[in-house]
Amino acid sequence: MSVMVDQHRKADARGWAALGALMFPVLLVSVNNTALSFALPAISAGLRPTAAQLLWIVDIYPLVLAALLIPMGSLGDRIGRRKMLIIGSSGFGLVSLGAAFAPSAEWLLAARVGIAVFGSMLLPTTLSLLRTVFQDDRQRSLAIAIWTAGFSAGAALGPIAGGFLLNHFWWGSVFLLAVPVLIAFLIAAPLLLPESRNPHPGPVDPASIVLAILTMAPIVYGIKTMATGGSALHGVLFIAVGALSGLLFARRQVVKDYPMLDLRFFRSPRFSGGLSVNVVSNVAMFGFLFFLTQHLQLVSGMDPMTSGLLMVPGLLLAIVAGLTAAKLAYTIGLRNAVVLGLLLVALGFLLVFFTDQQASALPVLGGFTVMSAGVGIATTLSTDLVVSSVPERKAGAASAVSETGYEVGAVLGTAVLGGVTTAFYQAHLDLPAALDPASAQAAHETLGGALDVAAQSPLQASIVDAATAAFSSGMQWSSLVGGLMVLVVAVVLVRVLRADRRMPRTH
Repeated sequence: MSVMVDQHRKADARGWAALGALMFPVLLVSVNNTALSFALPAISAGLRPTAAQLLWIVDIYPLVLAALLIPMGSLGDRIGRRKMLIIGSSGFGLVSLGAAFAPSAEWLLAARVGIAVFGSMLLPTTLSLLRTVFQDDRQRSLAIAIWTAGFSAGAALGPIAGGFLLNHFWWGSVFLLAVPVLIAFLIAAPLLLPESRNPHPGPVDPASIVLAILTMAPIVYGIKTMATGGSALHGVLFIAVGALSGLLFARRQVVKDYPMLDLRFFRSPRFSGGLSVNVVSNVAMFGFLFFLTQHLQLVSGMDPMTSGLLMVPGLLLAIVAGLTAAKLAYTIGLRNAVVLGLLLVALGFLLVFFTDQQASALPVLGGFTVMSAGVGIATTLSTDLVVSSVPERKAGAASAVSETGYEVGAVLGTAVLGGVTTAFYQAHLDLPAALDPASAQAAHETLGGALDVAAQSPLQASIVDAATAAFSSGMQWSSLVGGLMVLVVAVVLVRVLRADRRMPRTH
């Protein structure tokens, strides 16, 4: 049964309790993603995967997730969002249990596919249910701020929880994090969450589902292929296949009476502007993380646990900034608040560009902290922009587009800013002339490769100095590119949102 809601009704205590229940799957998806990266060495030792299998254990999740978010968001609008969330949570927990006790790399890889399938049902559904529960603008803004903060909190908890579990238990324990919490959620969900769906969804369109998958999966795979040093030709071909499928998908949505994704969403400055901010914020965050983690561990010589703990203050500031974003928007205006967030992101990058990164890790950590605050503000408000700009009955599809923007931004961040860092590293690496060609080639590939070569060479000090200097140069130029990119989006956003008279302001 669909829930009919009063557009001006404020949520009561049960509504806020529902928000608390919705935070469980959000936290777990985020924790699961970050904790896995800490388990990779233990997985490698325990299951003996090939290099390709280990890479796919990591990469298969975002690939499948990006491909399925829009179809699953639309399906949730059709069959009921609470039902979709319960199905997704049940499957996520069961497959995570299977992953924890995987006897082989192939088993774990298959489990990661299953986790991605059920994970694609969770985030857009939780976000669209917020649209149903919180009809009041101010309450919804605060609820989305809490939702975003929960996702950031999961990212902050992941390294800590993962490190603790791996110090005391086997690698599979990181997957068991999901099980007890999801059991509690499955008990609370039927009691606290309302059911809601699109009352007039139209017929199922299998062709649109297939085209949506054939759009996102090849594009994400193509970008990842080029970002990880694979064949540029193969990457371009996959992106071309995705682009062609996207054109066919868009054409089909235009002519259908009941499209899976209503392309008229993109005519709204709020929707398009919010989606752009989602993408560029994740480009910034994941691009920054690409060089930050390497700088802390390879340049500054910190262990993974220490590196993770040093990043927690920045992630906590992102949470605080997100929670205060709604109040900021009602004080200075939504457009101005989003632009302020983007300016902080750009400032974080520029702090890295204008400081000496070899002397200390403090400048890059300071830049990360400032950038995280900006991302917290910008993504919280941009998510609200996207979700609030569409009718409630289509909130699932809109939320799925928002989440797809996050995933695409994450992939592009590593590909674009990571690619700039690597390109400048390789161009500026000045190795000792006495180093043999094979070792020089290995050192030119990555900073980690250079340090491995240095550890086995009598020229160790010279190689380390040259490699860290080149990486710092690449990091600085990548930061300049990132900062300028964010500034361009901020300028465009000022123009795009200027015509939108529905910006909330304080009078």
